[in-house]
Amino acid sequence: MRRIALLALFALALAVAAAGYRTVAAQQRVALADMAQDSAQWVMPSQNYAALRHSALDEIKTSNVANLKVAWTMSTGATRGHEGQPLVIGDTLYYQSAWPNHVYAIDLSDYHIKWQYTPKQDNFAVSVACCDLVNRGVGYGDGKIIVDTLDGQVIALDATTGKPVWTARNGDPAMGQTLTSAPLIVKDKHVIVGVSGGEFGVRGYLTSYDLKTGKRIWRAYSAGPDRDTLIGADFTGPKNAGTSTWNGEQWKVGGGTTWGWYSYDPKLNLIYYGTGNPGTWNPSQRPGDNKWSMTIFARDPDTGMAKWGYQMTPHDAWDYDGVNEMILVDLNMNGQTIPSLVHFDRNGFAYELDRRNGKLLLAKKYDPSVNWATHIDMTTGRPVTDPKYMTKAGVNVSGICPAAMGSKDQQPASYDETTGYFIVPTNHNCMDYKAFAVKYKSGFPFVGAIVKMYAGPGGNRGAVIAWDPIKGEVVWTNRERFPAWGGTLSTKGGIAFYGTMDGWFKAVESKTGKELWKFHTPSGIIGNPMTYMHGGKQYVAILSGVGGWAALGLAAGLTEPTAGLGAVNAAQDLAQYTQLGGDLVVFSL
Repeated sequence: MRRIALLALFALALAVAAAGYRTVAAQQRVALADMAQDSAQWVMPSQNYAALRHSALDEIKTSNVANLKVAWTMSTGATRGHEGQPLVIGDTLYYQSAWPNHVYAIDLSDYHIKWQYTPKQDNFAVSVACCDLVNRGVGYGDGKIIVDTLDGQVIALDATTGKPVWTARNGDPAMGQTLTSAPLIVKDKHVIVGVSGGEFGVRGYLTSYDLKTGKRIWRAYSAGPDRDTLIGADFTGPKNAGTSTWNGEQWKVGGGTTWGWYSYDPKLNLIYYGTGNPGTWNPSQRPGDNKWSMTIFARDPDTGMAKWGYQMTPHDAWDYDGVNEMILVDLNMNGQTIPSLVHFDRNGFAYELDRRNGKLLLAKKYDPSVNWATHIDMTTGRPVTDPKYMTKAGVNVSGICPAAMGSKDQQPASYDETTGYFIVPTNHNCMDYKAFAVKYKSGFPFVGAIVKMYAGPGGNRGAVIAWDPIKGEVVWTNRERFPAWGGTLSTKGGIAFYGTMDGWFKAVESKTGKELWKFHTPSGIIGNPMTYMHGGKQYVAILSGVGGWAALGLAAGLTEPTAGLGAVNAAQDLAQYTQLGGDLVVFSL
């Protein structure tokens, strides 16, 4: 009898395993774009190709959100900044921790760990990671979980077993190259990956790897000759600007790294992303517009060739990286429905462009304290700068708003389809900035500025706002003690979710910003909320684990006010409100 019972249990285990395999195998046969239409799942880091972060689920709504309770939790096994979000594919939840980048597959039926994978990495990456040992999540495609590691590896794991399928080397920490972004899988073929390291003179690039084999398909640099930047005859914009707008061969250490988020329009067959700051932070050392740093690019995913590029901050003198997310919506402007791209830049301006050709439709401040530029010239697309706040070598320029971390950094906004508002997490710090000469040496910091950040006007250091893209104005503002360094999620239930650096996870009414519910998590939140459905029930999940640039003082034990590229001074009191940690916290009614 005992042998029969054991055989029965073994047969049951095989059946369960086979069912799990069939679930993943069935998912492999469905195009990723179609999977993203299923609100029960969350199959891409930004939810869908348009990066809307808006869910059609509405079991949780304004009338009952006050009844949210913790459904389940799990430690991530890491205690640095958690800037990502989980994915839900079928009955499995996948997520990646901060360094050392543990990856987990969780069975949503009973919350046991199906598999766990920790990549072997070059520990030197820790010493050259600019702004904490963060990670922004895994990608999924063709039955594989795609993992970006801090030391520059791109690893494909079998989604069922967690076993490595292929590994690609995307960067070399010895040169200051690291990897913190989340990959985007396009056309079930391309794994789109960026690179970090702008503070080490890394010349930025975007790369496509073959989803099946891991082989490189193309690489497009952010600076250099047109053959490197993949700019051809069909490009809307100046040619050879990747070299002519630099002094000599400075473009070779020109920055423009690509560590933010990526979007895709299947109809136009274009991917969209932004490039970061030029190297060095000392603008006196690199005359010219320094293209194509600080640029929104549209590229063909099959060839990498650029369709158009729009540079937001030519000759950047403030470290206003242009890597924030590109949200793709159709806007009704002047009686016309225009396929648009909406981007809330670090420089404090909200940009709305025609995503077909890069034509500027609107550019306005989304924080009134912004003072480095008075406005954007709608004819040229260039900022009209205030000479008082232009930084230069040997001069300590004070009172610049926003600070280098911007009016918003990478923390992604959401688009609420019900109200038509963008729900935007923002920063509200200003800075003093003194540039100085610096020499390039591979693998060493290439910054050239001493920065000190502090709270902006009013004393709050962050806020979550609602933005009306048609009127180009802020509708409501919820001020926060610290930068709102995590992303937002909106739902059909009329709710927007976001977390705060002092550990509060909040639900507010999307239309008015009225707070409806909040819960204090074990550590501060810099992650991005997501929602899914399982067993007929809606869940909302958030990663708790403070860190990132805004909390680098606490995360790395820094105390000098100008340390952490100036961020330490602006959050010296953070330890009074939260401590380091790493947890996945999931809520339901």
